[in-house]
Amino acid sequence: MIKTLRTYKVELKPTDYQAWLIDKHIGGSRWAYNLFLDINKQRYEDGYHYMGAYEFSKWFNHEYLKYNPNDNWVKELYAKSVKQAFIDADTSMKIFFKHQSHFPHFRSFKRGQGSYCFVKNSKKQIIHVERHRIKLPKLGWVRLKEYGYIPTDTEHFVVKQGRIKYHAGRYYLTCLVEQAEPVKLKLTGEPIGIDLGIKEFAIMSNGTIYPNKNKSYKVRRCRKRLKRLQRRASRQYLAFKCRKQKEGKSATDLNLAKTSRRMQRLYQRLQNIQNDYQNKIVANVVRTKPCWVSLEDLNVKGMIKNRHLAKAVMYQGFYNFRVKLINKCQQLGIPVHLIKRFEPTSKCCHNCGYKKIDLTLADRIFKCPKCHYIEDRDINASLNIRDTENFVLAY
Repeated sequence: MIKTLRTYKVELKPTDYQAWLIDKHIGGSRWAYNLFLDINKQRYEDGYHYMGAYEFSKWFNHEYLKYNPNDNWVKELYAKSVKQAFIDADTSMKIFFKHQSHFPHFRSFKRGQGSYCFVKNSKKQIIHVERHRIKLPKLGWVRLKEYGYIPTDTEHFVVKQGRIKYHAGRYYLTCLVEQAEPVKLKLTGEPIGIDLGIKEFAIMSNGTIYPNKNKSYKVRRCRKRLKRLQRRASRQYLAFKCRKQKEGKSATDLNLAKTSRRMQRLYQRLQNIQNDYQNKIVANVVRTKPCWVSLEDLNVKGMIKNRHLAKAVMYQGFYNFRVKLINKCQQLGIPVHLIKRFEPTSKCCHNCGYKKIDLTLADRIFKCPKCHYIEDRDINASLNIRDTENFVLAY
């Protein structure tokens, strides 16, 4: 039996004591991450060699805690979460050494950074999962918000490891599950071409049109509330800065924290609306069992340089949709064709192949002067995306 790894993400519903324990572990992991960066930075400045995660872990347990007894509180935490924090920091440093990023930033409590990690220590150990709860180290049984999402059959589904993260007042569990590879579908449906745009989010070659969700009343209301909260936070920050110079810490600091939490919840709501909408589109696409799915490789970085369209392009989330579609199709064995970004899919006539060079963004109806073919501009583009042979496989 071929096995594969899959990630499940679900929201937790901990008790007050469990929430306190999770916050304690997240804070300890953040402290361990920052300690690794700080010690190695000092060693580099003093001319000593760099310590990797496992060497640092031995030094931390045998020497550092011996001469720093005030930090022995870390022994109360789950040991694997502290060690995983060292491994995460070591990974960030190695990426920095390869000149692929800047020096890693220290994790901050204000930005809500950090996570609590747990792992399956041995082959015999089982991380028990039931329909409505999961048993985690140091926490015991923790209730889940979504029932029956994580598989409970321990013979065919094994939880290898996971992380708990706090975001916008909520706790989320992400666990890695080893399971049997899903059965590949018999692809009996017609191929589908998808044209992504700004006026409409997605236009399918079969005529299905998915509107732009950012134009809905719900999203526009959330963005309006977010804009007002951002103005309030700016005013409160200036007031806090002035009072801090005269009186020190004041009540404005608490007001600013409340406003920041409200902003985080609105950001999360907008993100959830977008993710839910895109997941439904992907589900509708793969449900037809198409022979292949064609998608245009958009130059989003170049589209953002247009200051008139930058905000609208960013709100659409084209890259997230592409990642979700490719991952879902890969699980089910559906080929995904990525059309090269310079392919003139909008300017070519799908009926005769004539290239209309003078086509502008204002022309919403495609009228071919050669064969008199008339079709909606986006539907014509999606048909060309479906049938073009100038593509590469996405996976």
